[in-house]
Amino acid sequence: MEKTKLDLASWNRATHFGFFSQMEEPFYGMTVNIDCTKAFAKAKELEIPFFTYYMHKTLAAVNSVENFKYRIIDKEVFIYDRIDVSATIMREDKTFGFSLIEFDSDLNQFHQNAKQEIERIQNTEGLFTRDFPETNLIHFSAIPWVNFTSLSHARSFSFPDSCPKVSFGKLTEAEGKKSMPMSVHVHHGLVDGYHVGLFIEEFEKQMNS
Repeated sequence: MEKTKLDLASWNRATHFGFFSQMEEPFYGMTVNIDCTKAFAKAKELEIPFFTYYMHKTLAAVNSVENFKYRIIDKEVFIYDRIDVSATIMREDKTFGFSLIEFDSDLNQFHQNAKQEIERIQNTEGLFTRDFPETNLIHFSAIPWVNFTSLSHARSFSFPDSCPKVSFGKLTEAEGKKSMPMSVHVHHGLVDGYHVGLFIEEFEKQMNS
């Protein structure tokens, strides 16, 4: 995993970055409904947990959109060559811990990465059970009990966060089609609505492939 500093002087979004980065809350979000019919069937066929399956497709889509790979470090913008995931993993006692799962384009290898990290989290205590040395992450969570139509996140405005946040809700079925809500929150200094649209388009393509 490597990162490259972006030349702000030649970046066509430099004024956008400067404008939104000075805001107390530079994040914005939106919620969309995702057709999961084919993806759910495919995950079952492959005997891979659906949670792991759509997390992999999320990362595949994230890694295909350059702006989702931008991160702010010491007021400079860097682009990572790979984005991994920090997902909230629930334990039997209903607490959760923050994981770190490395992305791999190979679904089976990613499944093994996820399985190992999920088992580790479920056998530890507390919220932070490891170091997070880099910001090449998305923050990922599932709320499978709620068919939400909007979502907000707890945030410290003083913490220099620029990682996208992707959350999924309850899987429901109607007229033979399965679907679930997906919430996407991004830093407006790095990502515009156009780029969110590219991400959602690619994610839907991944889920229907």
